[in-house]
Parts: sequence; C-alpha cells; structure tokens
Amino acid sequence: MSIVTSSQDKPGLLRQLGIVSATALVISNMIGVGIFTTTGFLAGDLGSPSMVLTIWVVGAIAALAGAFCYSELGINFPSSGGEYVYLTRAFGPTWGFVDGWVSFFAGFSAPIAAAALAFSDYLGYFFPWAQSANAAYVIGSGTFGIKLGGAQLLACGLIALFTLLNFFGVSRVAKIQNVLTGTKVLVVISFVVFGFLLGKGNWQHFSMPAVRTSVSPLYLQFGISLFFIYMSYSGWNAATYVAEELRQPARTLPIALTIGTVLVTAIYVALNMVFIYGAPLEDMKGVVAIGSLAAKRLFGPEIAGIYSALMALSLVSTVNAMVTIGPRVYYAMAQNKAFFPIAARVSRRWHTPVVAISLQGLCAMLLTLTPFANLLQYIGFTLNFFAVMAVSSLFIFRRRPEWQKLKVVNFAWPLMPSIFLVIGLWTTLIGFWLRPGISAAAVLTVATGALIYHFRVKKFADA
Repeated sequence: MSIVTSSQDKPGLLRQLGIVSATALVISNMIGVGIFTTTGFLAGDLGSPSMVLTIWVVGAIAALAGAFCYSELGINFPSSGGEYVYLTRAFGPTWGFVDGWVSFFAGFSAPIAAAALAFSDYLGYFFPWAQSANAAYVIGSGTFGIKLGGAQLLACGLIALFTLLNFFGVSRVAKIQNVLTGTKVLVVISFVVFGFLLGKGNWQHFSMPAVRTSVSPLYLQFGISLFFIYMSYSGWNAATYVAEELRQPARTLPIALTIGTVLVTAIYVALNMVFIYGAPLEDMKGVVAIGSLAAKRLFGPEIAGIYSALMALSLVSTVNAMVTIGPRVYYAMAQNKAFFPIAARVSRRWHTPVVAISLQGLCAMLLTLTPFANLLQYIGFTLNFFAVMAVSSLFIFRRRPEWQKLKVVNFAWPLMPSIFLVIGLWTTLIGFWLRPGISAAAVLTVATGALIYHFRVKKFADA
C-alpha cells in the first residue's frame, strides 16, 4: 500500500513553513491540558516539591530525545503523517491503521474530553456544580468508574459547540484559534511573571512535603506519574505531521523540535514553581484546577477569578485545536485506504469531513464520563506505547544504505533512542504492574483496531 497521497495529476503540498512557524506549531501543541491540571495529582503521588519539579525535567529529557529521533525519521520520510508513516513503513499497514485507530481514541477524542473537563473545573471557581468532584452520579469505582454531573454536561456542551463550528469550514475556527492561542501564551507568561513579582507566595513551600496518597514505593510511583507528564509533553512531535510542508526539513525539523521542547520545558518548570510558591503541596493534592488554587493564594479571590476565567479560555483553545486537527488525520488516512472509508466523506456544501468530525465529537463526549485522572493515564499509556514503537523503528531503518543519519542522533549511537526507549519501556512495564485496568483498556484499544483492520478495513485497502 502506498502512503503517498499525491500524484503527478494532483497538486501537492507546498514547502512554506520555516523554523519560526514550525517551532510555534510545536509550542502551541504542547501547552495544553496537562500543565493546567496534573500538578495536583503529582503532589499526592510524589509528596515532595523537589520530586514534582524533577519529574517535569525527566519528562523533558525523554521528550527531547524523542524529538531528535523523530527528526531523523522526519527528514527521511518528509511526507505529512508522522507516526502513521513510520509505523506503516517499518511494521506494515496493520500498525499504520492501528496508529490511526488509537489516534482517534487516545490521540484526539480522549484529550478533547480531558481538556473540556478541565475547562469545567476551572469554571468551577465560579460555579461549584461544574467541578468534577461534585458529580451528581458516580457509577462504579476505579478504572471503569463513570461520573455524571455538571462538569460532564458542561464539557459535552463545549465539545458539541466546536464540533458544530467545524462543520462550516476551517477558516472560521482558524480565526478563533489564533485569538485563543495568543490568549493562552499571554496567560501563561503573565501568570509566571506576576506570580513571582507581585504574588503573595512563600519560598518555604519548596521545603514543605505532603503526605503521599499513593502506597506504591516512590521509584515505582515515579514511573506511573510519568504518564501524566508524557500526556503534558505530547505535541513535541507536532512538526513531523507537516514535514512535507517544511522548508529544508533536514535543518528545520530538528531545530524546531529542539527549540520548541526546550522552551516548553522552561515554561512548565516555571509554572510549577509558581504553583508551589503560591500553595504548599499538601493543599494541592487532588486539585484539578491547580491554576485557580495558586492564583487565589497569590493574588486574592478577585484576581484569581480573572485568571481562572483566562485559564478556562486557554483550555478552550486546546479543545478547538484538536477538534479541528483530528478529523483531518482520519480523512488523510481514509484517502490512503488506511482507515474507514466513511472518514473521507466531505460535505459538498462546506467542504469539511463532517462524518469524521461528528464521530470524533460523539466519542469525546462519551469519554467525558471517565474519571479525569484515569483519562489522563489512559492517554499517556497509549501514546507512550506508539511513540516507543516509532523510535524503535530507527533500528530497522538505519540498516538501509541510503538512510540519512542526523548528527545529534548519530552521536554516541544509540544513546538518543536508548534514553527514550528505556524511559518509555520502564513506564509501560510499571503501568502493566500497578495500573492493570488502565493498561488493559489501552491493550483492548490496540487489539480491537488490529481485528477491525483485518476483518473489515483490509478489504478496502486491497481493493
């Protein structure tokens, strides 16, 4: 199966993105729901300010190593598609389809649901009924528990709104996205600057531990908590999805991925320092809207209300971006006969993949019923697995004589892929051990995708 979508009689994509645009794409994709929500879970899991900051740095090291490896893959396969291209070429079309299948659930629908739930929790500063903790109905417990309340209804409303807006063409939502992305960046930077300069924090919070809520040994819990971090850093590979549109990809791709990852790491560490400066770790435990808590302690309730609203607006940016991007991924794969043909249907009136948009919206709304922490861990576990597969493909591709080797990856080979693979495999094994329910859900997602490909989709690909 060919994974090239254009031919001589069809227009191709233009190489028009430079380093600045590619770097901006990485940054805008990385800064999302994770940084606004996960520190409260880390506080209870790790119980130490130094460990909370350390895990963000470890996650950054893994992300940077992965970014270098993806850069080498990207310059050798300079066609848009990212992991789908790499896995198809390395392991066959089954894994290419399964990657798209997983992207539908863990890559887009679940993160959309998580961002929408986080939006609800930040609005919970004004309306307590909108907080996930105040769900009216809770069915079951643990991994497969279900929550239904104001948070879920508000999250579903937000998803439905942007799903409908995406029906009517990408130009409208693109204009909205530009405003929302700019707002998100300004909110983050101003919160860090004003938090340290004007906030009523306390440096002693950095030496105040919290009573851990996890009974697992710290070294094992560190691995589980990395799923939160992995989810927060997901997006470091964003530029590889538009490799076909980058000018001088061999130069632009590694620089954009490196600069983007380093800048986001600095922002993440700075934000977490502000969070801890504003409130001791003990008070953070289990708090989803961690930015609201820190803002209230730093600036008082009135200013905190402003920041809570702005952070909620920042999360709207994340929802809109993923609602827009996801269906285009399924559409492209369906055109290559690597996904359900129905995903390639385009509205004659609006010229948008309305079926793919609708299915993604429905799936995301259903996933809002999942407890928030479980949703984040499911995303982290599943995406980590496929990133590990993509990086491991380097060991296959490097056997080819014509393979272009990137200097930073070639230096002390195989150091870079080994860093990423060791961390990724370690967290996966610990996930199977300590989070069997989450890992089972991820395995079920992958296995279902493989079965559907062989018994349903393959006949379309072979046609």
